[in-house]
This record gives sequence, C-alpha cells and structure tokens, in this order.
Amino acid sequence: MARTAPLFRQGAMAAWRHALLLLVGWMLSAGVAVAHADAMPRVFFPRTCLTPQELAVIVNDADPLSVRIGRYYAKVRRIPPRNVIHVRFPPGEAVMPPAQFIALKAWVDAHTPRDVQAFALTWTLPYRVGCMSITTAFAAGYDRRFCATGCKPTRFDPYFRSDSAHPYRDFGWRPTMMLAGTTFADVKALIDRGVASDGTHPAGTGYLVDTNDRARDVRAVEFSPLVRSMRPLVHLVHVRANAIERRKDVLFYFTGLARVPMIDSNRYLPGAIADHLTSYGGVLLGSSQMSALAWLKAGATGSYGTVVEPCDFPGKFPDPAVAISRYLRGETLIEAYWKSVAMPGQGVFIGEPLARPYGGHAIHREGRYWAVDVQTLPPGFYGLYGADSGIGPYRRIGAFAVSLATKRIEVLDTGASFYRIVRRSSGGAQNVAWRR
Repeated sequence: MARTAPLFRQGAMAAWRHALLLLVGWMLSAGVAVAHADAMPRVFFPRTCLTPQELAVIVNDADPLSVRIGRYYAKVRRIPPRNVIHVRFPPGEAVMPPAQFIALKAWVDAHTPRDVQAFALTWTLPYRVGCMSITTAFAAGYDRRFCATGCKPTRFDPYFRSDSAHPYRDFGWRPTMMLAGTTFADVKALIDRGVASDGTHPAGTGYLVDTNDRARDVRAVEFSPLVRSMRPLVHLVHVRANAIERRKDVLFYFTGLARVPMIDSNRYLPGAIADHLTSYGGVLLGSSQMSALAWLKAGATGSYGTVVEPCDFPGKFPDPAVAISRYLRGETLIEAYWKSVAMPGQGVFIGEPLARPYGGHAIHREGRYWAVDVQTLPPGFYGLYGADSGIGPYRRIGAFAVSLATKRIEVLDTGASFYRIVRRSSGGAQNVAWRR
C-alpha cells in the first residue's frame, strides 16, 4: 500500500524516527543512555491495561486447593505479596449466604491496597452469593438490584464498553474472575495457558456458531455484521450448525446451546475465549446443563455462564463484538470480558485474568521509516513526542489518528532515541504517516 506521508517526505516536519512499543504498565521510566543510530527506539505508550501489581488474589486458607492455586498464581504472575489476601470460610458449598459474604467482603476491602483494580478468586465453590454471582458480588458488593425474579433487567455495569484502565478508581468496581477447576492440575494448566498467550498475537479463528436453538441463539443476529466489521483485524467465521469439531485454531467460540457437543475435539489457542448462552452455564458443578468449566477443561482460557435463570437478555451475556475488539486492542482477559457484559449480576467469569495475547509490540524498519504496531491503542487522536534520553526533555513532533481498523503507522527515522505517545482530546492527525 502507498504511504500517506507527504509532509514527512517533503521535509516540513522531517524530525522523526518512530517506533511504538507496547510495554505494559505505566510508561516505563528509562535510563539516560542514548541509543545508537541503528538501535530500536524506545516508545512509552499511554496506559492501556491492567497490570499484575493491580490485581489482588483472594485465597481461602480453609481450602488446601485454594491455597495451592493462590501460591502458584502469585508466583508465575509476580503478584506482590501485599496483594495476596487471605480469608477463611468453610469450603465446598455452591451458594454463600449474603450475611456471611457481607462480613467476608468487608474484611477483604479493609485489607485490599487502594491501588488494586481487580480480584482473582482461587476456588470453584462457592460461585454464587444469594441470588447473584460471586464474581459480581466481589466486584461491586452484594446488592439485590443485581438479582431478578422472572424475566427482568438487572443493575447495569458502568464499566461496560468503557475505555477505563482503572475500574476501581473510575467506578468503584473491582472486576473479578475465578481461577476455577476441580483439580490443581486443571487450574495449573489454565494458568499456564494464560501466561503462554501473552504477546503471541495468535493468527487463529473466531467461530460464531449460529445454532438451531432459537431461545439461546439470540446473539446470532450480530454475527454476520461482526465478521465484516472485524475483517481487517481477525479472521471470524459465521457457522450455521450446532457445533464445530476438529478445528485446530480456535481463538474465539461463541454459541447458544444448553450442551455443546464435541468441544474436546477442537484445539484452543492459548488465550482462547469460549462460552455458550444458556440458563445455568455458571452453575459450575452439578448443573443439568453444560458447565462453563467444560470450556476450560477443553482448553479455553476464559469462559462465562449465569448462575441463576437470566432469561434470554443478550445484555446478561458477553457481547462478542465488545469482547473480541477489546481483546484485540491488547486488554487483559478480565478487562475485555467484563467490558462485554452490560448486566453481569447473574453471571460468573472464570479463567486466567491477566491473559493478554495481543499485548506486546511489533516494530521493524522499512527503508527510512519505522513501521510500528498500534492495534493496542484505543481509537482516537494521539500526539507523538521525542527526546534523546528517557527523562527528556520531550518535544512535540507530530500527531496521528487511530481507528478500529488501524493496525500500524510508519514514521520517518530522524534519530530520536525515545518517544512518548499521549492521548489527545481531538484533531491534529495530519502530521504523522500511518497506514492500516
């Protein structure tokens, strides 16, 4: 494709060498050393996702499996010791009484560092508190507005579709996900898949499966438009069948069925998300319908299901368009999945929270230009600033725009060693070369 950078080439703003490098966390503080002419520049991005330092792991000390899971997860994800929160309650019950939970949650809140933005639970039971899911109860507190008797909407999630990377700071919610499984081996495999997915940018396929179950197939109306709109970013296919089988590249699998056959015949890429819209998929053990745990057992890294009858409100289940687009943008599993459910009070999120297959960066030289991956930036306008050292001073050298279809930009190399990308409120995209 032709570059759209006449201003660069004609020299009006020929002050560039650019690279975008996606490093997780706050903009890294860099040393004073100056890179040499042929070295890759270092680029500091705006904050775009949750970090391990902002996740707290909640461990039930009365449950040996929970203790073992918590210890392993904190080690491999480098969770700070102060973020491992110990509680104690009798294990094994599917439903925790609200009064017991309220006291437990007060203890957890009192011992959670204020900068923690999300929780990981290290057990499978309980998955419910009274009439609502335990993940939403930990996220926002026990509240009967998250419950419904009959087919009614429930309390809305302000985090839904937001661009926030700080849900607790911005909304007072801490999204929560369960590291669920019946054995340590199963949960360890889940955790290892999540860790292995980081920064891999997998070239897999998303399967949007349109079944003959009309009551549970309510999300299928968006499948064909979603395939078209996401074509520049990911390979999605709209399948009209009750299931797929023997696929080797499953990255997403969204369907609607009480029991999904042949899920074990597929190969799920590390970081894969899979769920089935049905009434009791979140009843993790002992359900008359297929448990969301079956997806994790088959090899998925994240899933979701409702713990009480939700009726067929699409807003009570993950919106595939939101989950996929946020994941591709470099958000963690817990962020992308939580932002995809408008009314999460009756649903439980399970999986490895920090899985981030589309994190990391890609940068390479193309002649006098640096070609840099910007897929992880939310749509909007950005300013680019350059300096000879990590501590500055930084000078403004241009601006560019990012749309949902923008995958990379190209910037003329003129020798700066450090760059900083800053989100702008509007305008000013004409100065930087970028292409889809």
